[in-house]
Amino acid sequence: MSPWPRRVASLGGVGFLRPGPGTWGSAVVLPLALLPGWVALAACAAFTVAGFWALARLPEAREDPSWVVVDEAAGMSLALVFADGLLGVVLAFALFRAFDIGKPGPVGWADRRHGAFGVMADDLVAGAMAAVILLLFKLLVMG
Repeated sequence: MSPWPRRVASLGGVGFLRPGPGTWGSAVVLPLALLPGWVALAACAAFTVAGFWALARLPEAREDPSWVVVDEAAGMSLALVFADGLLGVVLAFALFRAFDIGKPGPVGWADRRHGAFGVMADDLVAGAMAAVILLLFKLLVMG
Protein backbone atom coordinates (compact mmCIF):
# COMPACT_ATOMS: atom_id res chain seq x y z
CA MET A 1 0.00 0.00 0.00
CA SER A 2 1.23 3.48 -0.86
CA PRO A 3 2.16 5.76 2.06
CA TRP A 4 0.65 8.81 0.33
CA PRO A 5 -2.98 8.55 1.51
CA ARG A 6 -1.83 8.42 5.15
CA ARG A 7 0.58 11.32 4.56
CA VAL A 8 -2.17 13.40 2.98
CA ALA A 9 -4.75 12.56 5.67
CA SER A 10 -2.30 13.45 8.45
CA LEU A 11 -0.90 16.50 6.62
CA GLY A 12 2.54 15.01 6.44
CA GLY A 13 2.46 13.76 10.01
CA VAL A 14 0.97 16.85 11.70
CA GLY A 15 -1.95 14.68 12.79
CA PHE A 16 0.39 12.67 15.00
CA LEU A 17 1.44 15.71 17.08
CA ARG A 18 0.17 15.75 20.64
CA PRO A 19 -1.70 17.20 22.37
CA GLY A 20 -4.58 18.35 20.19
CA PRO A 21 -3.86 17.10 16.66
CA GLY A 22 -6.94 18.91 15.36
CA THR A 23 -5.63 22.19 16.70
CA TRP A 24 -2.24 21.55 15.07
CA GLY A 25 -4.00 20.67 11.81
CA SER A 26 -5.89 23.94 11.98
CA ALA A 27 -2.82 25.99 12.90
CA VAL A 28 -0.71 24.70 10.03
CA VAL A 29 -2.81 26.63 7.48
CA LEU A 30 -2.79 29.97 9.35
CA PRO A 31 -0.13 31.43 7.01
CA LEU A 32 -2.87 31.50 4.36
CA ALA A 33 -4.17 34.58 6.18
CA LEU A 34 -1.21 36.51 4.74
CA LEU A 35 -2.56 35.93 1.23
CA PRO A 36 -5.72 37.13 -0.53
CA GLY A 37 -8.96 35.40 0.52
CA TRP A 38 -9.33 33.61 -2.80
CA VAL A 39 -6.09 31.73 -2.05
CA ALA A 40 -7.59 30.40 1.19
CA LEU A 41 -10.71 29.39 -0.74
CA ALA A 42 -8.59 27.60 -3.34
CA ALA A 43 -6.65 25.88 -0.53
CA CYS A 44 -9.95 24.77 1.00
CA ALA A 45 -10.93 23.20 -2.31
CA ALA A 46 -7.53 21.52 -2.67
CA PHE A 47 -7.58 20.13 0.89
CA THR A 48 -11.14 18.91 0.37
CA VAL A 49 -10.29 17.04 -2.83
CA ALA A 50 -7.11 15.66 -1.28
CA GLY A 51 -9.02 14.61 1.83
CA PHE A 52 -11.66 12.70 -0.10
CA TRP A 53 -8.92 11.07 -2.19
CA ALA A 54 -6.97 9.96 0.90
CA LEU A 55 -10.01 8.81 2.87
CA ALA A 56 -11.21 6.70 -0.06
CA ARG A 57 -7.93 4.79 0.22
CA LEU A 58 -7.82 4.47 4.02
CA PRO A 59 -10.74 2.42 5.35
CA GLU A 60 -9.52 2.96 8.94
CA ALA A 61 -9.72 6.74 8.45
CA ARG A 62 -13.43 6.80 7.58
CA GLU A 63 -14.34 6.87 11.27
CA ASP A 64 -12.34 10.09 11.76
CA PRO A 65 -9.41 9.04 13.94
CA SER A 66 -7.61 11.92 15.63
CA TRP A 67 -4.61 11.69 13.28
CA VAL A 68 -6.75 12.61 10.25
CA VAL A 69 -6.39 16.40 10.09
CA VAL A 70 -6.75 17.19 6.39
CA ASP A 71 -10.39 17.97 7.24
CA GLU A 72 -9.27 20.60 9.78
CA ALA A 73 -7.00 22.15 7.14
CA ALA A 74 -9.92 22.36 4.71
CA GLY A 75 -12.31 23.87 7.27
CA MET A 76 -9.78 26.31 8.70
CA SER A 77 -8.85 27.44 5.18
CA LEU A 78 -12.51 28.23 4.57
CA ALA A 79 -12.73 30.12 7.87
CA LEU A 80 -9.79 32.30 6.77
CA VAL A 81 -11.43 33.52 3.55
CA PHE A 82 -12.72 36.71 5.23
CA ALA A 83 -10.08 37.03 7.96
CA ASP A 84 -8.39 40.43 7.82
CA GLY A 85 -5.54 41.33 10.11
CA LEU A 86 -4.51 39.71 13.36
CA LEU A 87 -7.96 40.12 14.95
CA GLY A 88 -9.60 38.40 11.99
CA VAL A 89 -7.16 35.49 12.13
CA VAL A 90 -7.62 35.06 15.88
CA LEU A 91 -11.42 35.18 15.49
CA ALA A 92 -11.34 32.73 12.57
CA PHE A 93 -9.21 30.28 14.54
CA ALA A 94 -11.24 30.60 17.76
CA LEU A 95 -14.60 30.31 15.99
CA PHE A 96 -13.53 27.38 13.83
CA ARG A 97 -12.10 25.42 16.76
CA ALA A 98 -15.14 26.20 18.94
CA PHE A 99 -17.52 25.00 16.22
CA ASP A 100 -15.37 21.96 15.39
CA ILE A 101 -15.08 20.88 19.02
CA GLY A 102 -18.58 21.88 20.24
CA LYS A 103 -20.38 20.62 17.11
CA PRO A 104 -23.38 22.97 17.31
CA GLY A 105 -26.40 22.47 15.02
CA PRO A 106 -25.37 21.75 11.44
CA VAL A 107 -21.80 20.85 12.45
CA GLY A 108 -23.14 18.07 14.67
CA TRP A 109 -25.48 16.91 11.91
CA ALA A 110 -22.58 16.70 9.45
CA ASP A 111 -20.43 14.91 12.03
CA ARG A 112 -23.03 12.16 12.35
CA ARG A 113 -22.78 11.30 8.64
CA HIS A 114 -20.78 8.20 7.85
CA GLY A 115 -17.60 7.69 5.91
CA ALA A 116 -15.48 10.26 4.16
CA PHE A 117 -18.40 12.66 3.83
CA GLY A 118 -18.88 12.85 7.58
CA VAL A 119 -15.16 13.20 8.24
CA MET A 120 -14.85 16.14 5.86
CA ALA A 121 -18.28 17.76 6.14
CA ASP A 122 -18.31 18.72 9.83
CA ASP A 123 -15.11 20.73 9.43
CA LEU A 124 -16.31 22.35 6.21
CA VAL A 125 -19.56 23.38 7.90
CA ALA A 126 -17.62 24.69 10.93
CA GLY A 127 -15.37 26.65 8.58
CA ALA A 128 -18.34 28.04 6.66
CA MET A 129 -20.03 29.14 9.88
CA ALA A 130 -16.86 30.87 11.04
CA ALA A 131 -16.46 32.55 7.63
CA VAL A 132 -20.04 33.85 7.68
CA ILE A 133 -19.56 35.32 11.16
CA LEU A 134 -16.32 36.97 10.05
CA LEU A 135 -18.00 38.39 6.96
CA LEU A 136 -20.83 39.80 9.08
CA PHE A 137 -18.29 41.22 11.53
CA LYS A 138 -16.46 42.86 8.62
CA LEU A 139 -19.63 44.35 7.16
CA LEU A 140 -21.34 45.43 10.37
CA VAL A 141 -18.49 46.37 12.69
CA MET A 142 -15.57 47.22 10.48
CA GLY A 143 -17.70 48.94 7.85
